[in-house]
Amino acid sequence: MAKQPDQGTANPKPGLLLVLSGPAGAGKSTVLRSVVEHDPVTRFSVSCTTRPRREGEVDGSDYHFLSDEEFSGKVKAGEFLEHAGVHKWRYGTLRNSVTSLIESGFDVIMDIDIQGATQIRACSDPLISSRLVDVFLMPSDTLELERRLRGRGSENDETFRLRMDNAIKEMEHWQHYTYRILSSTREQDYASFRAILDAERLRVARLS
Repeated sequence: MAKQPDQGTANPKPGLLLVLSGPAGAGKSTVLRSVVEHDPVTRFSVSCTTRPRREGEVDGSDYHFLSDEEFSGKVKAGEFLEHAGVHKWRYGTLRNSVTSLIESGFDVIMDIDIQGATQIRACSDPLISSRLVDVFLMPSDTLELERRLRGRGSENDETFRLRMDNAIKEMEHWQHYTYRILSSTREQDYASFRAILDAERLRVARLS
């Protein structure tokens, strides 16, 4: 019987870049947390941000906290795989933080919006383009989306309507992704994402 790799060690081949997008309330964070919890060779990418550090957050673990000047310098130097402004703060993913993990055999997972996903698809780095797996997670319809967003109970009517409008616009972009998951239960969403991950790892083109 062939010897199995040790748990917690990376694969001998380059890993995957798993991009998960979807509207607020779709359940992306829950799915990705479950993947990392149950799979020893998956890793979250740690993003950079210019927003202030919140209580309990750790620099380098939750985010890389940068000044606006530092962020602009990295943009100018082409260090970001993707970056965007969200409200009054800026967010971005450092290219080398992703590629170093992929080259070491780890599967990197990212919870990212459609703008960031578009930038990653346009990346000319062959390692990124050859390892990219993009997935869109969305509720079955707008009524289910509204139910989920209202269930949060954390916004006033104006903020809720803005989130709802933005989410509906985001859902129009699902056809740009390789895979789409219509959200059901947490367990089923995880199983669907897990099936995609397992299938992509078994593709012959990735094994040679």
